[in-house]
Amino acid sequence: MSSIFAFLTKKYMPNNPTTRKRVTTQTLMQMKQASKQIACLTAYDSLTAGILDKAGIDVILVGDSVGNVVQGHDTTVPVTLEHMIYHTQAVGRNVERSMVVTDMPFMSYQASPREAFRNAGRLMKEAGSGAVKLEGGKRVAEAVHLMTENGIPVMGHLGLTPQSIHQFGSYRERGSTEAEADEIYKDAQILQQAGAFAIVLEKIPLLLAKRITEGLAIPTIGIGAGNHCDGQILVWTDMVGMSTEFRPRFVRRYAELNDVITNAVQAYISDVRDKSFPTDAESYE
Repeated sequence: MSSIFAFLTKKYMPNNPTTRKRVTTQTLMQMKQASKQIACLTAYDSLTAGILDKAGIDVILVGDSVGNVVQGHDTTVPVTLEHMIYHTQAVGRNVERSMVVTDMPFMSYQASPREAFRNAGRLMKEAGSGAVKLEGGKRVAEAVHLMTENGIPVMGHLGLTPQSIHQFGSYRERGSTEAEADEIYKDAQILQQAGAFAIVLEKIPLLLAKRITEGLAIPTIGIGAGNHCDGQILVWTDMVGMSTEFRPRFVRRYAELNDVITNAVQAYISDVRDKSFPTDAESYE
């Protein structure tokens, strides 16, 4: 694991101790105003979160992608609120600077604004999250308003919304038609008016993302939305090459840890088989 830590910290570890100040919604707004890009990654456990935090990542999203990455599901739909509370607690124990945002899972906010508010409150109070994220535009605006009016920071999510996969039937790009693009743009405006402090834009045309970013006072965070957004986010296991089957065009691999870990495990197996591990120096007398 030390090699992973070295990879993440060698280039990106902040040298100035003052940069360890906690990232907040105000920080992200200031970064947008200063045209300073916001770097975000997902994390689901304490060890990974600590590495990302020390490397200088601005936002750690405890994503419902935990359903795919950790639990082995095909979609994010099976993830529960209790799962998200558990993983957010783990992440938060090892984070000092990064802002921790937690996904609200499927059916934790769709039933009613009041239920959404109560569940978001649990993520803030029990899990220690710094903010919550939910998918949708106009249909969740009332819930977003209720949360933000009562002190719960909310990040929106538009474009491809994985929790709606059964409705859409595929993970195709969104906003490719004029009508769909206009709807996404209007939803972004609605979320801002409702009080959202930022919006994730997933798998939409880069010119649509540019139009939305320029039309909003709040930051946009892109994933498969081009480089006109105010920041970017990736699933961390995709970014470091631990995932091998999922290779969309918007993921740049900064390492091939699947190969590194596989080679290490095979070397360990070989050493165990031929009894070259452990040596006397690695044993107790």
